[in-house]
Amino acid sequence: MPLRPLPDPDDLPALDRRYTHARPALGLGAGDPPPRILLLYGSLRERSFSRLCVEEAARLLQFFGCETRIFDPSTLPLPDQVPGDDHPAVHELRQLSLWSEGQVWCSPERHGQITGIMKLQIDHLPLAMGGMRPTQGRTLAVMQVSAGSQSFNSVNALRVLGRWMRMVTIPNQSSVAKAFAEFDDAGRMKPSSYYDRIVDVMEELVRFTVLLRPHDAQLVDRYSERKEAGRVIDPATDLASIAGR
Repeated sequence: MPLRPLPDPDDLPALDRRYTHARPALGLGAGDPPPRILLLYGSLRERSFSRLCVEEAARLLQFFGCETRIFDPSTLPLPDQVPGDDHPAVHELRQLSLWSEGQVWCSPERHGQITGIMKLQIDHLPLAMGGMRPTQGRTLAVMQVSAGSQSFNSVNALRVLGRWMRMVTIPNQSSVAKAFAEFDDAGRMKPSSYYDRIVDVMEELVRFTVLLRPHDAQLVDRYSERKEAGRVIDPATDLASIAGR
């Protein structure tokens, strides 16, 4: 199945709860229903550090009151490999993106760039699909893991892709250097400044997702699309026109 289960979802050994807000978006908007967050990672290795980072992020997001789903890219075909993209994993990924209000993308850095597995998933998300837009207006947090010293090549590339997919990419980001040294044998992240940054990023993602939630339709409303669809603005009911009087 394309959904990956989250082991030990309530276990947060590296989190010092004395300094956490259980509801970081309190007062910014409606917290119910729980914000829906899709998480993507960029490696198929058995011990994938991008996947382990995503799992830590998902635990934090659930602690902050979100509903999370982690996509398993292991069965995705190449773009255009299957006629009409008629493949169960492609359908699942697109439905998950439509389901989501926010997303987390985490890629390893390989040859100074995101991995092919990470790009493969994004390439399977069209800007428009049957009149629906599976990424437009959704919030996005970007993260990367590196085998060597700290780098920002992958998160920078993910920001470009997020902008291209018309997503609201939050200001904060996470880059974990020498990721092999940041996880214990059980695959759990050790307490560190890198872990603390992931907490920061997930807090911020929740805040932006809740803050933008009531305004998502207006924020992605475009002149060119209204013109193409023939949707004429009625000045009597248009809020912007009324406010300008």
